[in-house]
Amino acid sequence: MADQLPQTIRDALQKRALEALDHWSAQAREPVLMKYRENAVFRIVLRDGQFAALRLHRPGYHDETSLRSELHFMAALKLGGLDVPSPVPTRNGQSLVLLPANKHFPEQHADVVSWIDGLPLGQTGMPLSQSAEMQVDVFFRVGQGMATMHELADTWKPPERFRRPAWDAEGLLGKKPLWGRFWDCRGLSSDSAAALSALRDELRHALAAISPDDLDYGLIHADLVRENIFLTENESNVAFIDFDDAGHGYRLFDLATTLLKNRNEPAYPAIEKALLGGYRSRRALSGAALASLPLFMVLRSLTYIGWLAERPETPDAPARLSRYIAESLEMARKL
Repeated sequence: MADQLPQTIRDALQKRALEALDHWSAQAREPVLMKYRENAVFRIVLRDGQFAALRLHRPGYHDETSLRSELHFMAALKLGGLDVPSPVPTRNGQSLVLLPANKHFPEQHADVVSWIDGLPLGQTGMPLSQSAEMQVDVFFRVGQGMATMHELADTWKPPERFRRPAWDAEGLLGKKPLWGRFWDCRGLSSDSAAALSALRDELRHALAAISPDDLDYGLIHADLVRENIFLTENESNVAFIDFDDAGHGYRLFDLATTLLKNRNEPAYPAIEKALLGGYRSRRALSGAALASLPLFMVLRSLTYIGWLAERPETPDAPARLSRYIAESLEMARKL
């Protein structure tokens, strides 16, 4: 969405980025706006010549404790050998700074994380560019990386005051889901609202009926879509970026998130098999647990309805909302 911003907003973001950069040892080059969604993400050049990512966090989305917790989690994964961004401290050794309000922005936090040198696996809505054989190889490695991430999370002891969102039953289907009330939001017809409300009740019962032994729960990425999976080192390795939504949740939710937007790929059966095979090569995943994967794909699909309804400025929002509703209900009918 960065390239679709009005120039006045781009100019204001640029000045805000330069204000934030006063806290880091960076070269006096113009920050390059790379992404504008929940956060504004800029590519910068550090004093040693290395690229890094400056993030201006969306005001009100996460508080200071949650943002520091995200950085702690990424640092722990990096220390464990996973290819993820890691915090870059300010000149004063801080990982996070608070920028004061001005005429364009309220108070907001900023941080800098290390740069992942690679290319995203793909873009949502566009066919994957890799060959079917390459897709199998990539998704097997994604599954391995995801399993390693979950293993590292389980062995890591978070610091005191660690707090991240919970993608649990309440976070997905409660009165105030993390990404919005998908059954009661702007843009829904009365028929869609009724259908989604009924589906919410059905899913709450279905989720409660699953044995806790089949619901591996812990820290997850929660948004491992194509754009957040990078191919590095001539596409021989994978890296994970954007832990903005990372939190406590069902591990099946991570798997469902990665699979959901690939459902229409010609090689989807092989993609799913490869992802699960890679995961199982490093971490246990029972057949009983896998039986709940279709349910979690529906749950993941519903989150996008709430997310989009709260962001009407998104390009083609009405058409996308209609498509998300139809896709969610279609998937639910097959459960």
